[in-house]
Amino acid sequence: MTRHDRGPEGAEHVEIVEVGPRDGLQNEATTLSVEERIEMIDRAVDAGARRIEAVSFVNPKRVPQMAGAEEIMAGVRRAPGVSHIGLVLNRRGLDRAVAAGVSEVNVAVPATDGFCVRNQGCTVEEMLDALAGIDAALAGTGIPLSVTVSTAFGCPFDGEVGPERVVEVVRRIADTAAVEIALADTIGVGVPGQVRDLLGRVAEVADGRALRCHFHNTRNTGYANALAAVEEGVRVLDSSVGGFGGCPFAPAATGNIATEDLLYMLHRSGLHTGVSLSDAAALGEWTGGRLGKQPPAYLGRAGGFPA
Repeated sequence: MTRHDRGPEGAEHVEIVEVGPRDGLQNEATTLSVEERIEMIDRAVDAGARRIEAVSFVNPKRVPQMAGAEEIMAGVRRAPGVSHIGLVLNRRGLDRAVAAGVSEVNVAVPATDGFCVRNQGCTVEEMLDALAGIDAALAGTGIPLSVTVSTAFGCPFDGEVGPERVVEVVRRIADTAAVEIALADTIGVGVPGQVRDLLGRVAEVADGRALRCHFHNTRNTGYANALAAVEEGVRVLDSSVGGFGGCPFAPAATGNIATEDLLYMLHRSGLHTGVSLSDAAALGEWTGGRLGKQPPAYLGRAGGFPA
């Protein structure tokens, strides 16, 4: 293990949300078993990840790769300080998530009707109403709520997304008890200048909530966008071991930024994550072996530096 393996001690911290077990797997042709997904989650924790998007409480008929959420939550190893996040899109999903014992609930609210109707079967306005109901139902449970604004940088169906549209969605989210708001480049079309501009606008209406960013590397801008977000003050980033992932309802939307490649960039930039680059790279290779494909990530092939 090199001195850069988890980032320099005493450096400013950037939190990694490992989304491989959910967003990384939901678009793959090969469906991993419940046991394999539990192992993936537990290995991410062993690597140092403290927030893992573990499961999705969606209809398994629509996304069969996400079946077995309750079994996974029952089987993962619980540890102090580790948060297992469950994605929910409606009240039914929330009830399942609470019963399964998730540590945190994440709700996705698209910025565009085109994507929202195809992905979630409702308009953005209807999804915001659903969010309000989820927020109310969570009151008193002690389970924190985070909200991801998907298609914040562009939509496969509606095209360009004006920043004022994203700002309005965030303004509505700020009416809930959400503790964190994420901006997601769902199909990987954003560029650093857009990231800086949108973060500045959103910060004005987020009412002090933590901002998180979720980037895809579909057009090879994901890591530049992540660094731009960090330079703008964002201290929470999503990534997926191996660089796997995509949205089954968005054409050609493949490739979350890879955890191991992101770690290399952050650590070499003098930032601390607490996540082991070598362990993340090994988990990316393991995941690729289970999926029967080469991970898009580069660190598993090139290795860290210095060796």
